[in-house]
Amino acid sequence: MTSVLVLNGPNLNLLGTRKPEVYGRTSLADVEEMCQQEAGKLGLDVVFRQSNHEGQLIDWIHEFGAEVRVGNSIGAVYNPGAHTHTSVALHDAIEGAELPVIELHISNVHKREEFRHRSFISPVARGIVVGFGVLGYRLAINGLYQLSQEARS
Repeated sequence: MTSVLVLNGPNLNLLGTRKPEVYGRTSLADVEEMCQQEAGKLGLDVVFRQSNHEGQLIDWIHEFGAEVRVGNSIGAVYNPGAHTHTSVALHDAIEGAELPVIELHISNVHKREEFRHRSFISPVARGIVVGFGVLGYRLAINGLYQLSQEARS
């Protein structure tokens, strides 16, 4: 079965307890279940991962870039967390691995602190979903799926 990678960066393991007024009370386990259900409707398998370590995230990006090239994956929905604003290395990994990515943010980063307005991921993302809460994961999976279908045509 073709997969979609749902990749989560630093501190997303705290989802549901960290700043619930910003990120809500839904846990990362709940998000994983929601993603499994949404992807299943599209005939996709979900590979759901989270890490607080930049190098681990880069390794997974490389791994799934290769999976896309052989037709086993459509790409990644990626919530880079704070790495959004700091990591040239993740930008370079996405670009180098040629991984189709939908960048995702639970909160509207443009309504928050100024330093959150800049993304190193956006220039290499196929699309961006911002500010829809955890519903954004569903939107991003569907958007990536639609883009993959268009690329096949």
